[in-house]
Amino acid sequence: MKRHLAEGTVIFFSVFKWFVIAACIGIVVGFSTSLFLTLLELFSGKTAETPFSFVLLPFALVLTVFIIKRLAPDAEGHGTEKVIEAIHQRNGRIKLAVVPVKLTATLFTLVFGGSAGKEGPCAQIGAGLASFFADLFKFSDENRRKLVICGISAGFAAVFGTPIAGAIFAIEVLYIGKILYDVMLPSFVAGIISFQTAKYLGMNYNYFELNFDGAASHNFIFIVVAAGLFFGIVSALLIEILKAGKTVSDGMRTNIYLKAFFIGGAMVALSLIFGRSFFGLGLGSIREGLSGEKILWYAFAAKMLFTSMTLNFGGSGGIVTPIFFIGVTAGSLFADIFGLDRSTFAGIGMVALLAGSTNTPIASSIMAVELFGAKISPWAALACVISFLITGHRSVYPSQIIGFVKSSSIEIDTDREVDGAVPGVNFSDDSLLKKIVAFFSKKDNR
Repeated sequence: MKRHLAEGTVIFFSVFKWFVIAACIGIVVGFSTSLFLTLLELFSGKTAETPFSFVLLPFALVLTVFIIKRLAPDAEGHGTEKVIEAIHQRNGRIKLAVVPVKLTATLFTLVFGGSAGKEGPCAQIGAGLASFFADLFKFSDENRRKLVICGISAGFAAVFGTPIAGAIFAIEVLYIGKILYDVMLPSFVAGIISFQTAKYLGMNYNYFELNFDGAASHNFIFIVVAAGLFFGIVSALLIEILKAGKTVSDGMRTNIYLKAFFIGGAMVALSLIFGRSFFGLGLGSIREGLSGEKILWYAFAAKMLFTSMTLNFGGSGGIVTPIFFIGVTAGSLFADIFGLDRSTFAGIGMVALLAGSTNTPIASSIMAVELFGAKISPWAALACVISFLITGHRSVYPSQIIGFVKSSSIEIDTDREVDGAVPGVNFSDDSLLKKIVAFFSKKDNR
């Protein structure tokens, strides 16, 4: 009895401690995220009123590169990846200078048309503030990691208005196939408090009640399975295009400022062909797709190209908002090809592409409930899981750690980063699969 009482007392005080700490992180991150989103809306509105402001994108990218290189190199690229890297490699240590630098650099990128997202900066800002908080109060490395994960949760929740999905995303995104249960409580508290703080400060969020009646069709499950396969392939394509952009960028030996200016100019030139709908956040196209409006069939591919160019050649921002754009437009295309409801598959595509490209099927499935309602949730979850599996051991976050293998017929080292992992094939327990692959291998060798 005494042992149980002692155990209960320790757990009670542990829960109370982490509730208070996570709540503080949630308030701070909710406030900082609201500040960032308010500034982004303000300056984006100003440039929208100015004709041809997008032609300044080359200069904005050069300025972004200059600010990051001189003040905080860790603010480069899309923020969530840098936070994952810090958690795995530096026990969550993030320099405080990253916070103002990331905010400023992302504003320059997005306001003048760079194709990036707004969640990465908020996650990195939240994680940076959490790391500073841990240093200030002399937290251990283990507790610092927990606080930084809370920063991801709080930033994601406050940006999209999805506190539960934000909390799960933060503890699911670090490892492929593993969830950190020991951080679940503070992650949930930080996400919910950050979301409530942002709402209190006037942030508005878009939720879409999709006109969903697919369950009435007896073959709808097979359509969703096909959609999951499609979104998994699109996810893999996005990851490969981002990697190709990085390879090209690393291979260019020219000055980094000239490189940024050249790519910015190329994006401006491409806008004369494809239009400006692929610049910036692309929220208008996301809303149109979820409303069932007709979308250009190549929109998802064009957004991949613009995003890869932005993030690999000096731009600063997140990756999740472009993922939403690509998922919505790819879903709309899938619906048009098979004569289905556009808004339904735009919504499913939005979360399924997130699941596949970031390896977060649980958070993505919960996001479907928070954004689109409960009716579509079983079908969205099915598409999310299939997309997650089809994407393979890839990720838009190269610093993710592989926690499990997605098929028993694949050989790949676990407990190592996605970037650099080379999957092999093992047929010892699957003779049918071995025969199928051998058949196609013979055809290739003819």
